[in-house]
Amino acid sequence: MSRPRIAVLMDENTSSGGTHYEAHKGYFHRLIDAGAAPFGVPYEMRLVDEVVDSFDGLLTAGGRFAFPAAWYAMQAPQAPQTARPEVEIALVRGFLKRDKPVLAMCAGMQALACIHGAKLDGNVAGHDAGGPHHVTTLPRTLLSTLAGERLSVNSHHREALAALSDAVIASAVAEDGVIEAIELPAHRFAVGLQWHQELHGSDHPGQAIFGGFVKAATSP
Repeated sequence: MSRPRIAVLMDENTSSGGTHYEAHKGYFHRLIDAGAAPFGVPYEMRLVDEVVDSFDGLLTAGGRFAFPAAWYAMQAPQAPQTARPEVEIALVRGFLKRDKPVLAMCAGMQALACIHGAKLDGNVAGHDAGGPHHVTTLPRTLLSTLAGERLSVNSHHREALAALSDAVIASAVAEDGVIEAIELPAHRFAVGLQWHQELHGSDHPGQAIFGGFVKAATSP
């Protein structure tokens, strides 16, 4: 059986001019390990329909860039401008409209939630150091089924979800109450992780999330 094709919406070097697309190799290798064939896609609206048609699933990488001001529960922080949000919104909506799976990482998780009505806090202390901390998954969520009840994860973010919507549920929280993962229950597989699962080793229990994502991309 051929591997499902996964579109990876890459990051951009926003801190040094925005002249390069970039993405950690871990995104690609974790997907390959799980049985998929991943391919990076650019920020190009003219390609959105073709990407949605041609790929079996979408992974959105982390990054630092300006979100729409309407996504914040308070004043939006300063961040580099990029063409990414328009493309990301269109891709997420396109994949989910066709019930194709979406896995969103870090800033990608925040975008997935806010596209569906959630709101952000632009300055959350203590989650940007990259060190390990524990998260607890919530019962009866897809995440708890895939990865178990408790995980040690990393963090690299200063923004976090301040409020959810009727379309979005929390599926993991940190010990300080910060939402660390979300799901869209109306969809077969629409999961967001605030941490960088791609940076963990192959023996980390959270890698089962990539396996569940690829399985969803394989199944009609």
